[in-house]
Amino acid sequence: QASVAVRTRVVRDGVVCEVARDQLVPGDVVELSGGSLVPADGRVLEADDCFVNQATITGEAFPVEKHAVDLPEEARDPTSAMNALFMGTSLVSGSARMLVCRTGAQTMLGSIGESLRHAPPATAFERGLREFGLLVLRVALGMVLFVLLVNAFHHRPWLESFLFAVALAVGLTPELLPMIVTVTLSRGALRMARSRVIVKRLGAVHDLGAMDVLCTDKTGTLTEAAVRIAHRLDAQGRPSDRVLRWAWLNSRLETGLRSPLDEAILTQPGQALDGWRKIDEVPFDFERRRLSVLADDGQQRVLVVKGAFEDVLRLSAEVELDEDGRVAPLDDDLRERCRERVAALGREGFRVLGVAWKRTAPDHPHAVVDDESALVLAGMLAFEDPPKASAAAALADLAASGVEVKIVTGDDERVTRHLCASLGITLRDVVIGHEVEPLADPAFALRCEEANVFCRVSPALKSRIIRALRRRGHVVGYLGDGINDAPALHAADVGLSVDGAVDVAREAADLILLEHDLAVVHRGVREGRRTFGNILKYLLMGTSSNFGNMLSMALGTLILPFLPLRPVQVLVNNLLYDLSEVPIPLDHVEDSIMRRPHRFDIRHLRDFMLVVGPVSSVFDLATFLILLHGFHAGPALFNTGWFVESMATQVLVVLIIRTPGSPWRTRPHP
Repeated sequence: QASVAVRTRVVRDGVVCEVARDQLVPGDVVELSGGSLVPADGRVLEADDCFVNQATITGEAFPVEKHAVDLPEEARDPTSAMNALFMGTSLVSGSARMLVCRTGAQTMLGSIGESLRHAPPATAFERGLREFGLLVLRVALGMVLFVLLVNAFHHRPWLESFLFAVALAVGLTPELLPMIVTVTLSRGALRMARSRVIVKRLGAVHDLGAMDVLCTDKTGTLTEAAVRIAHRLDAQGRPSDRVLRWAWLNSRLETGLRSPLDEAILTQPGQALDGWRKIDEVPFDFERRRLSVLADDGQQRVLVVKGAFEDVLRLSAEVELDEDGRVAPLDDDLRERCRERVAALGREGFRVLGVAWKRTAPDHPHAVVDDESALVLAGMLAFEDPPKASAAAALADLAASGVEVKIVTGDDERVTRHLCASLGITLRDVVIGHEVEPLADPAFALRCEEANVFCRVSPALKSRIIRALRRRGHVVGYLGDGINDAPALHAADVGLSVDGAVDVAREAADLILLEHDLAVVHRGVREGRRTFGNILKYLLMGTSSNFGNMLSMALGTLILPFLPLRPVQVLVNNLLYDLSEVPIPLDHVEDSIMRRPHRFDIRHLRDFMLVVGPVSSVFDLATFLILLHGFHAGPALFNTGWFVESMATQVLVVLIIRTPGSPWRTRPHP
C-alpha cells in the first residue's frame, strides 16, 4: 500500500519533492495541477486559471475559480472562500500553489468524518420510550409501597403480602410493549418498503411519523439535478431560434470535454448538421471563458462563438435584428439593455451564455483567438436546474400533514430564491451562512425557527441548524446525499438519504429512499404515523386499564379482610389482557391520527391513565359491593367473581380505546 500511495509535490527548504499525503504537515507548500486531488486544507499562494470542483464539500456541481487574494472575515465558508482549497476537492484545470494550514482530522472533510464517530443524540422515539418507562416505574413503586404498608398495618402474612405487591407491580407493567413495538415497527418497515423507503433503524419509522420539520438540500430533491435551457433570447429580449441554432452548431462540432450546458443545448429537438462541417476550433479555456468553432456548409464559412455573456458582448460590433439574419451596428444603448437583462436573469438564478458569430473568407484555414473580434451578437441562452414536476404537490402534501420544509443548501441565494418562487414556497426569512455563524446559541436557534431557507451553509453549520431546531422541541428530519450532508444526517432525529448517495451519507442515514422524490417522503410519513397510532393504542390500553385494576386491588386491601385476588390470578388476568392486545399492530388507524405529527406525550399518557384508571375502578368497587352484600361472598367466590368481571370489562376497554371516535362506527381489524 505504501508503494502505491498517492503522493503530493511539496516544496521543502526550497526543494520540490514528492511525499505521501499522510506525511504533510501545516506549513508545507504544495504544488497542484489539473486533475490533482487537494490533500489538505490550505491558503492559495499562487493560482493560474485554477478551477476546482468542490461538490464534495458544498454540493455545488459547477467548478469554482480560486485566486491568491485577501478576503473579508465573513468569507470563511467554502462557497465564498475563493482563496482557500479544501481536502477532498479536485482541480479541474489550471495550477496552484497552496500553503497547508490543516491536515487530517483538522480539515473540513476530516471534521465531517470525526462528527460521525460520536454517538448521535437520543431520538424522539428513544426519549419517549425512556420517559414512559420512568412513568410506569414511579407508579409501580408507589403502589407497591402503599400495599405493603396497608398489609403491615393489618398484620397480614408478610410472604403473601409481598407476593401480592410484586404481582401488582407486574400487573401494572405493559410486558408486551417490546413485542408490540417491534412487531408494529417491523410491519411499518415492510409497508414503507412497498412505498420505496428502506428502513435501516426500526425506531426511525416512529421518528418519521413524528417529524414536524424536514430540512432538505434542493439539488435532486426539489430540482431535477439536470441543466436545461429556460430562455433563448435575441439581443432585444425576444425568443429566438437562431440563437439556439448557432449554439447547437458550436456544441455539436466541438471536440473538447462537453459541459452540462453543452449537454442541455444538444438535447434540444429539431436540430441537424444540414451539411455543416468543422474546419477548426479554439478550445475553451477558463481565462477566455469561451469556445469558438470554425464551420462551413459549402456556401459560407462562419466562426461561431459561445461563452460568458459579458465577454461575448465586449467582442461584438454588430447585432442580429431578426430571424432572417439581418444585422446592424451594436450601439451603447443596446449594450446597456443587454447587460441589464443578463443581470435580471442572474437575480432569478439563471446562468447565462452569450452566442455570437461572424463570416470569414471561404478559404480561411484556421481559427485563432484573434479571430474572436468584430462579432455579430446573436443573443443569449439562460440555463436552469428546473424544479421537479412532483415537488410542488409533495411540498403541499407535507404542509397539509403538518411538516414544515426548510431548504438548507450550500448554493447561492439568488438561485434558491428563484427555485422557491417556481415552487410557490413563501419565503419567511432567508439566512446566509456567514451572517448567522457568529450568533450565540439562543439567538441562532431563534433565527433557525423563523427562517425557512438557509443558503451558503457549510457542513458544520448544517449540523448546528439541526441541533438548534431539536433543542426548540421539534422532531427534525434531514434529507441529503453528499459527503457534506453526513454530519447533518447523523445529528437529525431521522436521517434520510437516497439509493444513489455517496457511501458515507447512506451509512449515516436511518432511511434510504429508492426514489429521490419528496412524494416518497410523504408516503413514508403517513406509514410512520400509522405505525405510531397502533403503538399509542397499546400504551393507552395498557396504562389505563392496568392502572385501574391495580388501583382497585390497592383500594381493596383497605376495605377487605382478605386479598381481592390471589397473586397468580393477578398475573393470569394480566397475561390474558395482554394476549387480547396482540393483534393491535394489524389494526386500522383513523384519519385524525394521520393528519398531523404525533410523538410520545408523557403528560397525555399520564393524564389518560389518571382519568380512565379511576373511572374503571368505580365499576370494580361497585362489583365489590355486589359480591360482598348481594352474594355474601367469601374469599374464594370473591376472587373468582371479580376475576371474571375484571377480564370482561378489560376486553371491552380494548374495543373502546382502540379508536378516538365512536367504537361502533369504526370496525377493528378482524
